[in-house]
Amino acid sequence: MALTESQQQEIEAARAAEGRTRRPVAPGLEAMLFEALPVLDHGFVRVIDYMGDDAAVVQAARVSYGRGTRAANEDRGLIRYLMRHRHSTPFEMCEIKYHVKLPIFVARQWIRHRTANVNEYSARYSILDREFYIPAPEHLAAQSSSNRQGRGAVLEGAEASRVLDLLRQDAMATYDHYAWMLNEDEAGNPVEADRQGLARELARMNLTLNTYTQWYWKTDLHNLFHFLSLRADSHAQYEIRAYAEAMLRTVEAWVPESFAAFRDYRMGAVTLSAGMLAVVRRMLAGETVAPEGNGLSKREWRELMAMLGRPAG
Repeated sequence: MALTESQQQEIEAARAAEGRTRRPVAPGLEAMLFEALPVLDHGFVRVIDYMGDDAAVVQAARVSYGRGTRAANEDRGLIRYLMRHRHSTPFEMCEIKYHVKLPIFVARQWIRHRTANVNEYSARYSILDREFYIPAPEHLAAQSSSNRQGRGAVLEGAEASRVLDLLRQDAMATYDHYAWMLNEDEAGNPVEADRQGLARELARMNLTLNTYTQWYWKTDLHNLFHFLSLRADSHAQYEIRAYAEAMLRTVEAWVPESFAAFRDYRMGAVTLSAGMLAVVRRMLAGETVAPEGNGLSKREWRELMAMLGRPAG
């Protein structure tokens, strides 16, 4: 990820500015404010602003008038109780705003999470940068034969080289066509004086989905945890998972106690159905439970055995 000199200057100016406040601040996140965390080849995640901290979660749960005098371990215990029992509103008291640069196809997957406020860079008003996501060779994989949404074996040799060449050529060609249709430079002046050029809102439509876009994305901590539980999961598509993993770093710096509870009770936990729980109880009682006739579907049985680290057969 390469920032322009002017972009870097903007970031440094923002990071240098300080102001006094009576609001609680999170020192760990303050140190990361405005910093661009690299993601993929040209993307990034930046924290622009935030409200609240771990104490805000506790305060909302207790509806207290201040931070209180309770011991830190009591606050930690309450946060873990709230997470364990899936209380949501106390975590909604904290909010965070990100600036994200990401490929369009990742943005279209991301926007399915409808619990945030989003404002995207408008190609109706501005010209998109000549930047495209090209996967690293280790992420260039074939379609999975068992999962319609997943990847299989990594492509190698001539086929991999051909795919990468096509991705680059298509992206560059469509951008060249986009630029020709616009017929304007960065200042908005015609490149060729004898023709008018196509409207920006129309010229953009032939660009490839690996073209980079940008947006501001603001959400509360509860909905951010939901997003991260899905997109930082090992089953998520690699490209959006890379963004989620960068965001995990910011959350840990912002609300370390809430993050630890989320890691233990959501990311590192599993959910058992009533039928799965009944099978586990039978196993704990010393009963041998067969793969068939146990009340679970074949898929549910395989998932339970994977959770328990046992063979499915």
